[in-house]
Amino acid sequence: MKEIQKVIVCGIGAIGSIYANKLNEYDSENLRILVDEKRLKKYTFSPHIFNGKEMKLNYITPDKTDFTADLIIIATKFDGLNDVIKNMKNFVGEDTIIISLINGVTSEDIIAKEYGYKHLMHSFYIGHSAMRNGNYITFDGCGTIVFGIKDTQKTDECDLERVKSFFDKVGINYKIPDDISRSMWLKYMLNVSCNQTSAVLKTSFGQMQKNTKYRALIKNIMLEVLSIAEKSGISNTQSMLDEAFAAFDKMSPDGKTSMLQDVEAGRKTELAIFADTVINLGVKYNIPTPYNTILKEMIEVMENQSENI
Repeated sequence: MKEIQKVIVCGIGAIGSIYANKLNEYDSENLRILVDEKRLKKYTFSPHIFNGKEMKLNYITPDKTDFTADLIIIATKFDGLNDVIKNMKNFVGEDTIIISLINGVTSEDIIAKEYGYKHLMHSFYIGHSAMRNGNYITFDGCGTIVFGIKDTQKTDECDLERVKSFFDKVGINYKIPDDISRSMWLKYMLNVSCNQTSAVLKTSFGQMQKNTKYRALIKNIMLEVLSIAEKSGISNTQSMLDEAFAAFDKMSPDGKTSMLQDVEAGRKTELAIFADTVINLGVKYNIPTPYNTILKEMIEVMENQSENI
């Protein structure tokens, strides 16, 4: 079993910076951060400050051919995924494992169109988001990568042990659930309900948790997602709603969702993988999605206002 040594991280925003920093502290010589020329100049001139300490990272641009990764961690926003798929081509070898921490339930299928499922983990991040203000990033250490194999007929089972062994050495918190598909949809329920409503209502997790009307609202949004999950073939859905609220109540009261942080910073949101995807799947399975339809329209109005300022 080939050990993981060389790693590329794509995207050093609120989530990617957590693992770029962790891996850099473990073995900076074997870590590369994939960037285009524009970001290379930006990050070189203004390095990321993680928990008060400058991250001295080794960057690599898509044109380089002298580095083959054992593991690639994709932590960009969804709208950057197609660029990453193209830009990482020179660094993917026969045994390169790919992990996507992008929100939603569709990024693995998109990646597989180019690189296949053989070395592709199904995965996501759960925990407290890093808080980003410009190039200053703060993180309280509460975060976990959840990963697994969706179909053992398509994906090499040895890769599970390769990643597990590497994460153990680095000290990266992880979880390997019995049913990765169900776990991904559980996280998706949280994302769709919390990210979008917080972006519209400008609320922290604490404000959401204390407000009974708010909890009723996100429950209705979760139920739309749950109905689609059932039609998509996800099993054991009966307890997913309770599990989602249990995870919701553990979120840091002062924390903000990634979508709210995007709105506050004037960045494009990940509407495409939240309301847009839910609505499209609702049409596919003949399931009404009125809450996501309204959220989509409201967020589009907000984005349009930002573009016209």
